[in-house]
Formats: sequence, structure tokens, C-alpha cells
Amino acid sequence: MLRWLAAGCLALLGSVAVAQGAPVADPAAAPAAQAAPPASPASAAAVMALPDANETNAQRAKTQPYNNAPFWRAVRESGQQAGISNLPGVEKGVLIQQFVQYPGSRFTTAGEAWREVRNRWIIPYGGALLLIVVVAIGLFFLAKGPISVHAPDTGRKIERFTYFERAAHWSNAVAFVALAVSGVVMAFGKFFLLPVLGGTLFGWLAYALKNLHNFAGPVFAVSLVIVFFTFVRDNLPRKEDLLWLAKGGGLFNGAHVPSHRFNAGEKLIFWGGVFALGIVVVGSGLVLDKLIPGLAYTRGDMQIAHMIHAVATVLMMAMFLGHIYLGTIGMKGAYRAMRDGEVDAAWAREHHELWYDDIQAGKIPAQRSSPSPAAGARGPAVQS
Repeated sequence: MLRWLAAGCLALLGSVAVAQGAPVADPAAAPAAQAAPPASPASAAAVMALPDANETNAQRAKTQPYNNAPFWRAVRESGQQAGISNLPGVEKGVLIQQFVQYPGSRFTTAGEAWREVRNRWIIPYGGALLLIVVVAIGLFFLAKGPISVHAPDTGRKIERFTYFERAAHWSNAVAFVALAVSGVVMAFGKFFLLPVLGGTLFGWLAYALKNLHNFAGPVFAVSLVIVFFTFVRDNLPRKEDLLWLAKGGGLFNGAHVPSHRFNAGEKLIFWGGVFALGIVVVGSGLVLDKLIPGLAYTRGDMQIAHMIHAVATVLMMAMFLGHIYLGTIGMKGAYRAMRDGEVDAAWAREHHELWYDDIQAGKIPAQRSSPSPAAGARGPAVQS
């Protein structure tokens, strides 16, 4: 009975194997199969070859189909050795930049390192600096109010700025405001404008301001050079500036500190903001506008120029915010001086006493430009 049952099971398995296309095992051939020699190493390598790190992508397709590691390795390392591409440009064949480490970033690809510096350092700390300056100016204004002249007006006018000086200053000021507003919107706008305006309107606004920024940059650069050479003589350091700095210009205690045409605070803004930061801002901006001949303008060049430009412009805006405050609502008569070019003798004596004394002594003319008929009818500008 057991022998018949085993024979039936073998027959059933054999029929299933035949139906599936599998060969039927021959018991007589079993000893021969067991006696067959093992496969040689050469034949085994032909069936499954190990990958070679130096293989091309075509060779890898034969040894390990669908394994494109050589291709992606070449893409990743194209910053070290450029590949072959039909794309135009100086960086054709370089799909991913080489690994670098910018200050404040990890050792990673240059594009990712630039993104880390921008998003982790420039944006948060730059924005915080501007907010701190704005809040500090607001608190100072609430506590002290505008700086006024204690003596009454005399009616005698002194020319503080000529027409050319005012034209140079206002050209530079308008260009600076256009650059500052557009730069702030492009850098920080997605945090405070995008939620309010929405994506479409904010996109159009950012696009328009980006183009305004590009065109206002060269205007700012040219006017900055004119401003520098126009006012450099009166901004040279003098020994009296040390006393002004030691007393903080009297901004906090209301003390009267004599100064020449420009006080030490204005000279710090001139040399630190207009000259030093101006060179950095204008130079990096011209690189970003691709206006300096002879540069390759690679992605790495533009990334470094952008980081330098962003840091320098934030510092410049922080310095000029104080200058704008004192030149508008922070000091009575300062805005009118730049608008009309004239100040009262009492204003000149209280805010720039040494400059006023030089005018009194005849070392500096009270009217440097050609007087208008109305001014001539008023008689002498300053009287002893």
C-alpha cells in the first residue's frame, strides 16, 4: 500500500513539472550529475562580474545593467574635472560645483555652502541688525526728541551747501534709497510681504525691484565717487574730533561740543560708510552686474561676490540709518540745509562753532556760490 502511494505521488509531481516546462529528473542520471566537475572560476565570472570603480558607464551597463554609478559619479565630480556638454557658457560640463567650506558653512558643494551662509547667517543676523538700529533710533527719538537750537534765529544766512554739492548728495541719496528698499524686499520680503501680498503680486514686485536695483547700482557708484571727492577736504580728521568723540557729540547729555564744518560722527560715516564700505559695495555690485571686464563670472565668483555684497550693504544701511535720522527728523534745520543750502548763523554757531568761527575770521566765505539777487539785497550774510 505504501509503495503504491509513493509511486502515485512521484507520478503526480512529474506531471506537474512537465506541465510547467521543467525537465523530469531521471533517477539513472543522478549519479552522473553528482559526478560532474564544479564550474570553473572563469565561467562563474562571466555570469556575475564584480563592478570596477574605474569603469565607464558603458562598461558598467554590461557588468551590472541599470547601475549608473559611474555617470552620477562624473556628475558629482564635474567641479573637479569638467565633463562634456553641449551647453554654452564658461562652466559647460560642470553640473555640480566642487566641495568648499565658506565661513559659517559645512564642507559641501559650493552652491549648498553659499545657501547655508545666506540662510543661516546673512539673512537672520543682517535683518536683526537693521531692526536693532531702527528700534534704537526710535527709542532715542522718544527719549530725547529732535535736537534743536537754543538761541533764536538771527536772520543772517550762511551757505552750507552749494547747488553742486546738493545735487551730488541728492543723486546719491535717491539711488541709495532705491537700492536699499529693493534690496530689503529681495532679501527679507518673503518674511513680511509675501504673506500679505500673496505669491503673484509679490513676484511681480520683486521682479520690478530687481531690475530697479540693477539700474540704480551704477548710478549710485558714479554719484558716490562724486560725493567723495566733493566732500573729502572737509572730512579730513582734526585734533578737535577726538574731543567730540570723547563727549559723544553731546547727543546724550546735551553738552555743546565745538566742531568744524563736519563733526567727528559725520566723518566716521564718510570714511567708514562712503569710502570703505562704498568701495566694497560698489565693487561687488559691479561684479554681480557683470560690468567688470576680464572676469570669468563663474558661479563661484558670483556666490563670493554676493556674500561680500550682502554683508557690506547691511553694514552700510545700518550706518546710514543714523545719518538719515539726524539729517531729517533728528536735528532741526539739518534737512533744510541740504534742501535749500543755507542755515541760520545761530544754527551754525551752535552745531559747528569752529566752522562758524572760521567764517567770522574770513577764512571761509559765507557765500561760496554766486548769490542770487534776493540774497544780494539782504546784505552781508554774517555780521560780527
